[in-house]
Amino acid sequence: MSSNYKSRVAVIAITKNGVDIALRIKAKMRDWDVYAQEKFRSIYNDNEINWYNEPTASLVARLFNSYNAFVCIFSLGAVVRLIAPYIKDKKSDPAVVVIDDKAKFVISALSGHLGGANDLARLIASILGATPVITTAADVNETIAVDLLGKEFNWVIDDITDTNVTMLSAAMVNEEPVGVYQDAGELSCLINRRLPANVTVFNTLDDLMLSGYKALIVTDRIIDDKYSELIKRSVIYRPKSLVVGLGLHYDTSKEEIEKALEQVFKENGLSMKSIRNIATLKRPVEVKGLVEFSKEHGIDVRYYSKEDLASVNVPNPSSIVSRYEGTPSVAEAAAILDSNGTLIVEKRKFPPNLTIAVARVKYQS
Repeated sequence: MSSNYKSRVAVIAITKNGVDIALRIKAKMRDWDVYAQEKFRSIYNDNEINWYNEPTASLVARLFNSYNAFVCIFSLGAVVRLIAPYIKDKKSDPAVVVIDDKAKFVISALSGHLGGANDLARLIASILGATPVITTAADVNETIAVDLLGKEFNWVIDDITDTNVTMLSAAMVNEEPVGVYQDAGELSCLINRRLPANVTVFNTLDDLMLSGYKALIVTDRIIDDKYSELIKRSVIYRPKSLVVGLGLHYDTSKEEIEKALEQVFKENGLSMKSIRNIATLKRPVEVKGLVEFSKEHGIDVRYYSKEDLASVNVPNPSSIVSRYEGTPSVAEAAAILDSNGTLIVEKRKFPPNLTIAVARVKYQS
């Protein structure tokens, strides 16, 4: 059985039954770490268990910032008391799941959405044949989890406070009118799914603004100031829907790339948060400035051969580029090829050694 959690999970057992349950989980999730009290070592003699002598409270304090998720096989009340001193907020707290001593119930106790405790509880329940206990409102009401939308595709929420997310989440759960608008990204996350009865799809931002509804917006475009009132009542998601094609020289610097990209995206009303990746020509030696840019901004680079790029039809081929690079286009061809989509910014030159083009990714509907 596969999982997104892998080595990020600690399973803690404090009873013999708890150790038995932990080992059942470990048999399926081999990369998870099991911790059990030393007094049971003689019964199991299992080298895969991390045996501990210290009080469980000390163990939790020591491990709390070392794992992304904890599975505690003891009472919910005890778990609450143990983790209470270390809880900060839902963005940084680890997922915490609690299992009773007979493995009847698997409870999502902390960081159900953002931390993944709900999914973790369901996974463990399937392993143990237990009942998952999920109490987050979006799940029990089978509505849209505003703070998790597009998580599997790395969508990010634009620069707004948690107040907007809380406001819209409450509107979803309370079945208030909510409007959605999406013009980029994976449509299966929102538009092409079964929506709750209180959610209405709008085809334009103008219509959405006039509705007066609280709103969920998915776009890679910068929203104009004329929609300022709409923005105040909206959660805006940035899907990873843009591919940047780059033509550059060996000495193109990180700073040149940063400055040029910011200019291109600003002039074309696009959000840099929607960059999925960069695409460019594969060279014998990587361009240091591009490597530095990729690392600093967490944006992947994909490389293509000159033969692959030469096969792409582009609006602005260049005989000069063909002579030096072996392909009539680098920036435009790389953007189109990698995105399998539409070129929305034709090549823009930044002399002496940088060219940028942008394409929007084509998704299956």
